Amino acid sequence: MNPYHFKDTTVISFSGGRSSAYLLYKVLEAHDFSLPDNIHVIFCNTGKEMPQTLDFVNACSKNWNVPIVWLEYIGKKKYKEVNYETASRNGEPFEILITQRKFLPNSMARFCTSELKVLTIERYMDCEFDTAVGIRGDEPRRVVKMRNKDGYHVPLADDKVTEVEISNFWQNQPFDLQLPKAEHNTLSNCDLCFLKGTKIRKSIIEHNPKLADWWAEQEARIGGRFNKDSPPYKDLKIIATDQANLFDFDDTTQSCFCGD
Repeated sequence: MNPYHFKDTTVISFSGGRSSAYLLYKVLEAHDFSLPDNIHVIFCNTGKEMPQTLDFVNACSKNWNVPIVWLEYIGKKKYKEVNYETASRNGEPFEILITQRKFLPNSMARFCTSELKVLTIERYMDCEFDTAVGIRGDEPRRVVKMRNKDGYHVPLADDKVTEVEISNFWQNQPFDLQLPKAEHNTLSNCDLCFLKGTKIRKSIIEHNPKLADWWAEQEARIGGRFNKDSPPYKDLKIIATDQANLFDFDDTTQSCFCGD
């Protein structure tokens, strides 16, 4: 069986990364670059993706002539459709969710992923459907986790696709995601996601201190922390921009549904 053919109604959950884009390409290729009606491509924007990610999603749609649905959470279990031009770029959907919940998501309560992405897709589809995600064959832990979920497909893993193949593919395309490759890409998904290791977030802030401001503002207005095992974002910005740079942190990053 071709892993890129889906019999039932299926959503390609497009994270805006190279792997999920490669998955989309392989599905298009398997259908002579014309998606059947049972396959839907959806990108959920949290407002905290890097600008390069939004550029890349738009480029995939234009270069491959494939419709991609852009969705944003707008509160009270509702969503709206947006596009490249109208998509939020200052964390608005994420902030609405935090305001509604009155506390911050964390590693034990990742309601940001479920509400901003998973449930938003479900509300848009409003029917039974399967989900295809761009998890590769060289990500065994994530593969096992997804295969244990009902209705989830991992076609790249089924096809034994690795990061090397995906890297080679993008080297031969007329466009690419303008972020470092996966093994070096700490900017995928939400820019300073609390699931990223503290050292990684510190490094990101060193190169772009303003990215910390939104996260620090959320912690200040809620009076809480995204990650209790890490300094508050306000302090992390101070540490990251201190030229003495005397602090060192654990670099453990947790995986998330958002994917690559």
